[in-house]
Amino acid sequence: RMLIVGYCYGIRSERRLCEEAHLNLAYRWFCRLSLEDEVPNHSTFSKNRHGRFRDSELFRWLFNEVLRRCMEAGLVKGEGFAVDASIIKADASRQRGVPGDEPINWSDPALSTRAVREYLEGLDEEALAETLPKRLSLTDPQARWTAAPGGPAFYAYSTNYLIDTEHGVIMDVEPTPAHRTAEVESTKTMIDRVEAQFDIKP
Repeated sequence: RMLIVGYCYGIRSERRLCEEAHLNLAYRWFCRLSLEDEVPNHSTFSKNRHGRFRDSELFRWLFNEVLRRCMEAGLVKGEGFAVDASIIKADASRQRGVPGDEPINWSDPALSTRAVREYLEGLDEEALAETLPKRLSLTDPQARWTAAPGGPAFYAYSTNYLIDTEHGVIMDVEPTPAHRTAEVESTKTMIDRVEAQFDIKP
């Protein structure tokens, strides 16, 4: 309920959202908090995102449920599809990057972050056989060094969308590192998932 308040009123900072919920009686009422109730700590949101909800498939279920209702309302024609990718800047500093071919001591405690642990867990022979990236972030190794046209380079991800062109309804979404090969692979993944879930042939 607090997140809905944040989305509706453009409160992007979770710290500020907690402050607003603490002071605003209407927000407290909507969030079912009495005057005596303590507002949850801002860290509760990230702990739930990266822990409790991460492997539950809750977000995928919610996405599919919204899509199913769009289909029932006739907003998905199922005849024309498009794929698009948006670059999302990673939370990784340029200064914490090294050349991709430089040896890295991943056992260094200073590198023991959640992003690094997930990167190391995901490494397999296929990943090791890939071409080494030009630069590698020590903060978020899965992000790719990229540059928008006319701008400086930065670490980023791609958010890839499969869209029904009739009404612009997003049929599926798949995040990948900002790399052309990963984006092409994500397109295949999205098409397979939509075919299996909704019996549509994009």
